[in-house]
Amino acid sequence: MNMLLHAGEERHLCEICNKSFTEKGYLKSHMLIHTGEKPYVCEICNKSFIQNLRFKRHMLIHTGKKLHVCDVCNKSFTEKGILNRHMLNHTGERPHVCEICSKSFAYKHNLKTHILIHTGEKPHVCVICNKSYFEKGNLSRHMRIHTGEKPHVCEVCNKSFLLWSSLKDHILIHTGEKAHVCEMCNKSFAYKHSLKKHILIHTGEKHHVCVICNKSFSEKGSLNRHMRIHTGEKPHVCEVCSKSFVHRSSLKDHILIHTGEKAHVCEMCNKSFAYKRSLKKHILIHTGEKHHVCVVCNKSFFQKHYLNKHMLIHTTENRYVCHICNKSFFRKSNLSVYMLIHTGEKLYACKECNKSFAQKDILNEFKLIHTIKKPHVCDTCNKSFTRKRSLKKHMLNHTGERLHVCEICNESFVYKHCLNNHILFHTGEKPYVCEVCNKSFTQKCQLRKHMFIHTGEKHHVCEVCNKSFTQIGYLRKHMFIHTGEKPHVCMVCNKSFTEKGHLRQHMFIHTGEKPYVCDICNKSFIQKFHLKKHMLIHAGKKPHV
Repeated sequence: MNMLLHAGEERHLCEICNKSFTEKGYLKSHMLIHTGEKPYVCEICNKSFIQNLRFKRHMLIHTGKKLHVCDVCNKSFTEKGILNRHMLNHTGERPHVCEICSKSFAYKHNLKTHILIHTGEKPHVCVICNKSYFEKGNLSRHMRIHTGEKPHVCEVCNKSFLLWSSLKDHILIHTGEKAHVCEMCNKSFAYKHSLKKHILIHTGEKHHVCVICNKSFSEKGSLNRHMRIHTGEKPHVCEVCSKSFVHRSSLKDHILIHTGEKAHVCEMCNKSFAYKRSLKKHILIHTGEKHHVCVVCNKSFFQKHYLNKHMLIHTTENRYVCHICNKSFFRKSNLSVYMLIHTGEKLYACKECNKSFAQKDILNEFKLIHTIKKPHVCDTCNKSFTRKRSLKKHMLNHTGERLHVCEICNESFVYKHCLNNHILFHTGEKPYVCEVCNKSFTQKCQLRKHMFIHTGEKHHVCEVCNKSFTQIGYLRKHMFIHTGEKPHVCMVCNKSFTEKGHLRQHMFIHTGEKPYVCDICNKSFIQKFHLKKHMLIHAGKKPHV
């Protein structure tokens, strides 16, 4: 070992790293860093230390002694140095300043870590996958991914976690605590990051912009998920049927189809649902709540998009007016259809049979009758189709697969549009309104069929007697007159009916059910028209006998 004279002092120099010390004992202690020797061993937990001072500090963990007490909050510490650092929380002092960006820190080790951001240095490297980190603690936590270690265990349910912070978040599930409160609307959150996300609703900030379509997002994660729309990436794959999804949440929802799990139960009627959002919608049936209210006429709706459609009734801008009778319409196409009432014109003619129609889309549908080519054939029943997607839809009739489930009553459907139409029966909403007579319908196709009443079109013709009908369904019913067929048979008395609705009403005779009830006197009836007749008594009118 070499000795140096420095400013009149004898210095002891380390031959390995050239670090110098004023005392020989300090040099000896320092040399243990190079040799790896740790002579001070704890008899309780076998942890070893290079320095006696660190060993003594460690022993306080086992004895539980915390001699150094904070005068402000009475928190106690095993070491005076830790107390001194703690005091900075009360004083707000940040004595350690970055020379590059002037950011200040309460603790020196925080400054050291911060400087690595400027240098880009990540000195702590994983020996397994070579991933590097600014801090040793981050590397230690990363290593648990490789070892599978989850040292932080919940005392309530024994679930274990990689990180202490994850355990802290998990414990809030058991306590129900929501300590983070929004100063703008007083909504509270269990997690600080949830509050930060929520605040963006008030500020409207969206810093993350898609470079392809310029759509902006408040969170980077939302942008990343949005990018999958452009890339077509679907990284979340179902292990049961291999169907893939853009979002993990969509996969989680999908898996419930396979498991059949329905964890969300209505407290009023005990009906269970796979999804929490389904339960929320269902509860509206019990409460009758309709949160979306029209500011013009106070009519309320279950869902916002139905309110938006309704608002068109009140809109006066950009109206299209009939020059004959001054009736106005929201859309030019609706005015064009309406004008046919006055003109009687049928501009669109079929080239095959010269049959003419008032609307082009109806002609296009009709032309399929003449189409001979139906290249897509069902292997099960040999029915053929003009379009491949039509065949795919048809195949669901054979497989019995019904993927589209009503969140309110759990009835399932082969096609999504059937589900959408079905939901309107629960909400009672009829968003499609006839601009001629203001009659409203649950389905767009019903409105289109209804419009034939105003246009006078009857393009479905009976081949037996040449009677024409506005709808193909009416023609089919009419054909039973010629065939004498009554396909709907009562299983109780074998009476048969031409229409399914007539059979349904007939069944009430056997069940004794009277579904149509008078709101005034509670008298009930099997058929709706009997109730209507009865209501005339309360109105002071005499029903026609």
